[in-house]
Amino acid sequence: MRRTKIFVKISGDIIKRPDVIEWVRSIAFGRNYIVICTGGGSQINEEFKRRGIPPDFGPLGRATKSFEERQIARDVLEKNQAEVQDLLSDNGIHAEVIIPVLDLGTVLCHVNGDILVLAAYHGFDKLFVLTLEGREEKKTEEFGKYPKIEVIGFPVRDEEKIRKAV
Repeated sequence: MRRTKIFVKISGDIIKRPDVIEWVRSIAFGRNYIVICTGGGSQINEEFKRRGIPPDFGPLGRATKSFEERQIARDVLEKNQAEVQDLLSDNGIHAEVIIPVLDLGTVLCHVNGDILVLAAYHGFDKLFVLTLEGREEKKTEEFGKYPKIEVIGFPVRDEEKIRKAV
């Protein structure tokens, strides 16, 4: 019996939510092999803002201008990765957890998580993009021509509305 390979990109805005962890549990059964890519765009933006680094966005997402900026972004993503690994372990869920950062030679390259979904497309049987409701329409349009990709929106909770307003 062949294992089903599943790739899941989870927005950093929802990766620690119990409903998201329960959704992951729902696909983590039998012989499924699951790879989760944690996002962290909002947290990286907050850290850059805290440090006085102006945002720079281009067609491939956030651009970083220095090794220091790339390392700050990587640190945020690695923190998310560790927290998700702990959450999954605490809930008895086995999955590999990765971040959208590549080391190409000696160059640290950040990859927009949605682009990493496309890079993973040919290797996986099913791919999911988990995001907040309100973002799912744009992502569904973006991924609509890829039949193995499904976008799933999770409701915005009150504390997320408050955080966005501040």
